[in-house]
Amino acid sequence: MFYDISQEVFGCTVFPGDPQPERRTPMRISNGDICNLTEFSMCAHNGTHVDAPYHFIEEGKRIDEVELEAFIGDCYVVHHEGDVTAADAERFMESAKTAGAAERLLIGGKATVTAEAARVFADSGLRLIGNESQTVGPEDAPKEVHLILLGAGTILLEGIRLKGIEEGSYYLMAQPLNLGGSDGAPCRAVLGPRRTGPRRTG
Repeated sequence: MFYDISQEVFGCTVFPGDPQPERRTPMRISNGDICNLTEFSMCAHNGTHVDAPYHFIEEGKRIDEVELEAFIGDCYVVHHEGDVTAADAERFMESAKTAGAAERLLIGGKATVTAEAARVFADSGLRLIGNESQTVGPEDAPKEVHLILLGAGTILLEGIRLKGIEEGSYYLMAQPLNLGGSDGAPCRAVLGPRRTGPRRTG
């Protein structure tokens, strides 16, 4: 079973002040054109998207410089409402480590990662943290949490949808679009069953 945990782009949630995705159809078969053709414009941080370090750190990696391994691999899903404290973060990481999926953590619910929790996550060596909000930290003051996590090399997967997804370990595929030189990019995030047994190399 695979789960699409992404938002549909044109009806997605956007961070306050960001432009809403727009769709145009310059060609339509119904108008006598040879094909249907869609063009669109959007912010790199609309809907389900990835933040690269360059989003908040001038010398940080851009989206095309982030290793693909950050976006693909075992992950652990938890659910939480309200502020994520340092104690919550330590509990989440302990569950993820017990499950053997401590490199990527996804938090479902209306959760806000505090600076104290961000330091726990950063110190744990997380490759990626995901959340349902359009920003991982407080919406009115996101900078500190972003600097802590991105500064530690933890990539952010924001705007996911985990309703109906049980807590536990999964296999995550959330490769961003290859927007060369950009601070972030939209992605299609999918959860599947964890891969078990030996992996073929050829």
